[in-house]
Amino acid sequence: MAKSKVKEPFNKYVYYERAVQNPQNEVDFFNEKYSEIRGKKAKTLREDFCGTAAISCKWVDQSEDHFAWGVDLDPEPIDYGKENHLAALDEEAQKRMTYIEGNVLDTDTPKVDISFAFNFSYFIFKKRKELLQYFKAAYKSLNKDGVFFIDLFGGPDSQTVMTDVISHPGFKYYWDCQMFNPMTSDCRFAIHFKRKGEQKRKDVFVYNWRMWTMMELREMLEEAGFKSTIAYWEGEDEDGDGNGEFFATEEAENCDAWVTYIAAVK
Repeated sequence: MAKSKVKEPFNKYVYYERAVQNPQNEVDFFNEKYSEIRGKKAKTLREDFCGTAAISCKWVDQSEDHFAWGVDLDPEPIDYGKENHLAALDEEAQKRMTYIEGNVLDTDTPKVDISFAFNFSYFIFKKRKELLQYFKAAYKSLNKDGVFFIDLFGGPDSQTVMTDVISHPGFKYYWDCQMFNPMTSDCRFAIHFKRKGEQKRKDVFVYNWRMWTMMELREMLEEAGFKSTIAYWEGEDEDGDGNGEFFATEEAENCDAWVTYIAAVK
């Protein structure tokens, strides 16, 4: 009699990373864009709102000269990251990666070449003065040649109550816009998962944010002290879909939904 296959226990960080993160792509993006901006290689990295810090761990794995610091208030994803991503590194690489349980607004780390806040985490700051305070903290975290990167999303679909469903091997990922207030730009998004043969797990992650616009962010970054900002946009393949290559531009088509980056240059 054949043995029944035992399913792995559900862990929300495992499925989050499978669905929305590609640390190698992010590291490649940093290497490419920093080199374009500064004409040299970046070696040190700070990841704000780091969660499991999968990207930072991938960063330090590049060479013995690469160091990273990850900052997050929540000990749970930090513990997961230490047990899974940090533990997967060799002993020397582990020494180059530092997890810090702390507030991104007031946590000091050594000055770095690159600081970043991804997965729209800074959208948690709904008031302009709060976000400006964070951008000033990000400016302070950089060395004199530092660059700060953020990602952002938008487009009409992003302001519409609707759910995107993406199939992955063995599970489905749901990105659910549950509310958008056009008067304040306050919004609520949630992530659901459904493994094959199981019921949907609802509201595994829930985000109460303000959806900031590209221009609002660029103006605040310069107000925070950054010398300049660079807006990126994703290129298209022959079918009109995103090709994963981002280029600097000041004009773009208002796609139904888009995700892109801003670089703020110190």
